[in-house]
Amino acid sequence: MARRATNNPRQLRSKACGCPACMDEYPLAKYGERKGRRDCIGSWQARYRDADGKQKARNFPKKKEAEAYLDEVRSQVRAGTYLDTSRGEIVISQLWDLWWPAHRSGKIGTRNQTESRYRTHIEPKWGRRKLISLTYMEIQAWITNEVKGHATQTKTIQLLRSMMQSAVRDRRIPFNPVDDVVATATPPAKHPDDLRPPTLEQYALVRSHLPAYYHPLVDFAQESGMRWGEYTGLRWQHIKRADATATVREIVVDDHGRLVRQSMPKTSAGFRTVPLSGKAMDAIKAMEDVSGAKPGTSTVADGMCPAELIFKGPKAGKKTKTGKTFDSVMNRNNFRRLWVPAIKTAGIARLVVNPETKRKEWWPRVHTYRHALATRLHAAGVPEKDVQLILGQERGGRVTWLYTHGTEESIATVRAAMESGRHLRAVS
Repeated sequence: MARRATNNPRQLRSKACGCPACMDEYPLAKYGERKGRRDCIGSWQARYRDADGKQKARNFPKKKEAEAYLDEVRSQVRAGTYLDTSRGEIVISQLWDLWWPAHRSGKIGTRNQTESRYRTHIEPKWGRRKLISLTYMEIQAWITNEVKGHATQTKTIQLLRSMMQSAVRDRRIPFNPVDDVVATATPPAKHPDDLRPPTLEQYALVRSHLPAYYHPLVDFAQESGMRWGEYTGLRWQHIKRADATATVREIVVDDHGRLVRQSMPKTSAGFRTVPLSGKAMDAIKAMEDVSGAKPGTSTVADGMCPAELIFKGPKAGKKTKTGKTFDSVMNRNNFRRLWVPAIKTAGIARLVVNPETKRKEWWPRVHTYRHALATRLHAAGVPEKDVQLILGQERGGRVTWLYTHGTEESIATVRAAMESGRHLRAVS
């Protein structure tokens, strides 16, 4: 076993000290006059090796303090609990450069949202701050006073907490200052009118104000209850005409403005078979009449293969001014430019403003077709479990509180019960 050094800790010579050893190290002729003394006033340097075998040093004013520190750090190194706080001197932007490549996994939409959340909220505020300097109080104050919206606060806290927890596991900081930070904004309560989907008559009015090319698209969305990325990514090989069903196996997602093919729907429950009504099958037949049916056997690895898509953009196959061919994929942003004027002309559009974030959106959205179908099925007495399977939700209860809403018929039913003279029972 190696012999421990006898000069550890050692006293460092000082230019301000007048002891014989310091006078020899720093002569009067060169470093100026100072009062002579017997005992040295220089600091004590404790030297040790960290868990990686690298030599470290730290200075203390007294020998006893240096010895106590050496005993403590040697015990931590042997126990595997040693923490080199100098590794926490990196700033948050440097931590992100280390953290993001290790956690950049999952679906495209999730990755893009995570990166956007960091660039928008965390980097401008904390990008230049050292990890070791962050405190609970200032992070909580930032969340409360500067980050708007309950959902935004919650997601931002989750991201920063995950980053700092990785720094703890990497032994850069002793604890996570974000552990007890909480969202303080109140979840916005939407008025029932902003949740209730339009009636079938209102949807028919909106449809009449859309270009005829898009009528099959909105008919299919209304009858299938699929998400936008699911029906715009639907391919001819996913349709079984004999059974009048569609299988959901992949979707189209927006990756920073570029539409790409993704093998997995929103959740594992998204892999499902959807029964199609006669109106939905008519919509498919209408698209077949426009561009023909071209079933294929391609996979996600083969790329978009737009010829296999059922619902294509109106300029599919046409040439651009530069000679390139227009992409056949239906673009949500392009469709929204037609959707908003249509709902305004139909007289049902309503601008909904979030009271906290001031974010504005027009009601109804295209996604509201999904709510409308769930409400129709619920009113028709379809079991909640069956509606859950058709919509591709992981939990049946979520279908009830998220997708089903009261209708005018619901109000009439309750009023009839109240005025019929029937006694109402109190339940607990």
